[in-house]
Amino acid sequence: MIGYVWGYLSRHWLDEFWIEPRFLFKYYGLSWVDPWPGYVLYLHWAAMGLFALFIAAGFLYRFSAALFFVSYTYFFLLDETRYQNHTYLICLFSFLLIFVPANRALSLDAWLKSRTHSATTPAWTLWLLRAQMGIVYFYGGIAKINPDWLHGEPMRMLIAHKTEFPLIGRFFREEWAVYTMSYGSLLFDLFIVPLLLWRPTRVAAFCATILFHLANARLFTIGVFPWFAIAATTLFLSPGWPRRVLSIFRAETALVSTADAKPPSQRRQLVVLSLVTMYLTVQILLPLSPFLFLGGSEWTYMQHRFSWRMMLRYQSTHGNFYVTDPNTNSTYRVDPLQFLTPSQGARIYWQPDMVLQFAHYLATVMPRAGPKPLKVEARVFVSINGRRPELFVDPNVDLAAESRGWLRPHWLLATHEPLPPPGKDFSEDPFASRSDRE
Repeated sequence: MIGYVWGYLSRHWLDEFWIEPRFLFKYYGLSWVDPWPGYVLYLHWAAMGLFALFIAAGFLYRFSAALFFVSYTYFFLLDETRYQNHTYLICLFSFLLIFVPANRALSLDAWLKSRTHSATTPAWTLWLLRAQMGIVYFYGGIAKINPDWLHGEPMRMLIAHKTEFPLIGRFFREEWAVYTMSYGSLLFDLFIVPLLLWRPTRVAAFCATILFHLANARLFTIGVFPWFAIAATTLFLSPGWPRRVLSIFRAETALVSTADAKPPSQRRQLVVLSLVTMYLTVQILLPLSPFLFLGGSEWTYMQHRFSWRMMLRYQSTHGNFYVTDPNTNSTYRVDPLQFLTPSQGARIYWQPDMVLQFAHYLATVMPRAGPKPLKVEARVFVSINGRRPELFVDPNVDLAAESRGWLRPHWLLATHEPLPPPGKDFSEDPFASRSDRE
């Protein structure tokens, strides 16, 4: 996370993502989360890097973990268009670190305060972190059991132009390679956790995990996730492996004997068990939400957030909004890029609620000649996994008059186009513009 923070600062991404935009898309019920003024935002981001450094060093650990969680989650909530699965995962892990005593050994806290030293940590702390990472892998595999993925999409499109990949890139246009990678990643996600937990296969599974994530880092633009996943997968190794690797510190790390440790009270154990169970229940049930909206999630991205539905679609979008002033019966076509940054414009059509939010925004900022409210309609076309472009929203609905909710909106249109044949040439975008993928 220290490198993550520095990368944003060195590339001036804070300006691009949160300072320059005239309008930020908000998560439901969180419209009150606004960015600080420019220089304060930079100070906040730099402080977050300092908190990450303190966590890594084990200095003022719990205080630093809590501040890092609040700081990072604040940036996560600033703009809905910045959502990515790994940014959500960072929020979750930073939250769990507040409660996990990761500073018991090999930390500044343990060195400065002898009472912090401990030879052990409660088993639930390790299994909670393992469970969190296991949920990511498992639901990532479950999400791939869908018709598009089983027919090689979007893998076929994603790797078609990656033939420069070392050794195996020359085969990426072969159908056997497409299906091998599609089904291989599906099986990896579904079974990697059991293989990591079973001692006879643990080392081989860990090596496979490293190769898998290194390949993803080379093939796709997915930020810090491959490195985060490799680090988090070490949680499945034997708990004593850091001490064995860092045996040089053994003589300096005076650990408290477990015989002297006071066992927690039964009441405390019950409270901890209840809280852990509640947290994991939410994490297990939340990714199931896409299955409650059959026929909608693959097309609309409505339930892709918080569900570990990763790399499932390759989409191209094109659209405009039409603002009508009923006071004069005048209609104006509005290109979203007149109001949004390029990065926002590339993602606005990924979520129906973002289309709706922008329509509401236009209804408030566009001029009108009388008391009657403006009408805002949208003509949005989306191509999913190489399909022919289709209308995404009902072009005859006044979106400015529609309210935001949790259920699938009635103005959202379903897909009817079939997948293109495997031999189709994907060298050109359906709209002759950029394609966006997640």
